[in-house]
Amino acid sequence: MRKIEGGTFSMGSDAHYPEEGPVREVEVVSFLIDEAPVTNREFAEFVRATGHVTFCEIPPDPADYPGLLPEMAKAGSLVFHKMPFPRRLREGEWWEMVLGAAWNRPLGPGSGIDDLLDHPVVHITYADARAYAEWVGKRLPTEAEWEFAARGGLDGKEFAWGDTLAPGGQMLANYWQGEFPYENTLQDGWERTSPVRSFPANGYGLFDMIGNVWEWTEDWFATSRPGAPRSACCGGDRRGKATEADSIDPAEADFAIGRKVLKGGSHLCAENYCRRYRPAARWPQPIDTSTSHVGFRCAKSLDA
Repeated sequence: MRKIEGGTFSMGSDAHYPEEGPVREVEVVSFLIDEAPVTNREFAEFVRATGHVTFCEIPPDPADYPGLLPEMAKAGSLVFHKMPFPRRLREGEWWEMVLGAAWNRPLGPGSGIDDLLDHPVVHITYADARAYAEWVGKRLPTEAEWEFAARGGLDGKEFAWGDTLAPGGQMLANYWQGEFPYENTLQDGWERTSPVRSFPANGYGLFDMIGNVWEWTEDWFATSRPGAPRSACCGGDRRGKATEADSIDPAEADFAIGRKVLKGGSHLCAENYCRRYRPAARWPQPIDTSTSHVGFRCAKSLDA
């Protein structure tokens, strides 16, 4: 882990997606954070030691999901599939619920992780990430801690290394090059996840804070609430401290699934779609949803 000295920074962005703003001054106290996302090797050790069964390995209870088709009441997870050619697509059409997909079968039955042990673990829900963190005596970072660490001391910059995405053509993170979702030119060398530490560390010695996989944080998702008081500690900001009720998607009120904040973007973020490979970017992820591009890293309070 790396020790991150606390301080005040400009959190968020007013130049990109609306959920990132407004830019506001936030203070965090000193804390520790993992140098890199948790890998398949590390998560396998956790499973061997504890017998943990991940959320996506358990068939869903139809009582929890009104209208669930009987044939879909089976264990599985969402896997990205690149489209074969350009055409008009419905949002999210590139995702497929693959029955049997899980952390140790990232593409579904017949796949494995023997060649991916140093890649970030994926197909992890919030509960899975938290269970691992508790096992190693840590916790998940708050959104503010995560963003403060991702900036590496470069307050107000677009990316974790400055204001240019690929300075001099150099690939500094694993993200999508080309036209998403059908053309990936692989300038960074990777179609899907990459081994952790494959790209340069940021100013705080942290790897993969941008791209590769989205990462869970401890905070419930909420959009800006300018009238809320600013907290000076641990991840509070002008939004106030969001609750689970605040985080529920109004369009999915029948299911009432809380959403946590993901940070960092992933290997699927592209210049023409989802430019969220930036410290300020954030995404609301339902706590019951796992995918092939979501992982996590842990943090720890200095007084823990």
